[in-house]
Amino acid sequence: MVLVNAVPDWHAWHLPYDDDTSPLSQRLRLVRQHINDWLDQRPEASLRVVSVCAGQGHDLIGALAPRSDAHRVRAELIEYDPRNVAAARMGIAAARLDGITATEADAGDFAAYHTAAPADLVVLAGVLGNISDEDVRATINALPRLCASEATVIWTRTRRDPDLTPAIRGWFTDAGFAEEAFHAPAGVLFSVGVHRFHGRPQPTPPSGRIFTFVA
Repeated sequence: MVLVNAVPDWHAWHLPYDDDTSPLSQRLRLVRQHINDWLDQRPEASLRVVSVCAGQGHDLIGALAPRSDAHRVRAELIEYDPRNVAAARMGIAAARLDGITATEADAGDFAAYHTAAPADLVVLAGVLGNISDEDVRATINALPRLCASEATVIWTRTRRDPDLTPAIRGWFTDAGFAEEAFHAPAGVLFSVGVHRFHGRPQPTPPSGRIFTFVA
């Protein structure tokens, strides 16, 4: 009998970013594009961002690094894997993004957000495809507790059968969000969505389970 470790290596998971043609790199470019679009549309002097299960922070760090107005952003990257946290901190330092911090914590618990919420932008890249369908809906329903008024959420999800993205888009609507963009590129399975929060922000609980990673 051969025992196989079913827990993914979330550090090695980032290796396809080294290939500019990989689906992961294509998805990254779309997410960065929407981060930049969001910044261009928000003239405020100070904006708060939280990245959920942020990995090594390639999306937010890569979007902010070339911008002259990156100082407007105060961001928290919440990540459980300590190797990814270390890599994110190295990327932050290399880009001289003093307003970003990488926090080693369980992003599936409200306790991780006591200094990050309410946020003007929530990045949910690589989250909704690694939790149960029930937790996907619960996470979307929890977003009003992480979002400031008129906040934007950028999310990703695979369209592998059975494709949950039609339901996800409906759940965002039910939770008080309006869809601003949805990308489902041909030839790949990933999708990228952007939703704007038009509901009433709710207090962030001091703790409580939002979701649990299953893959």
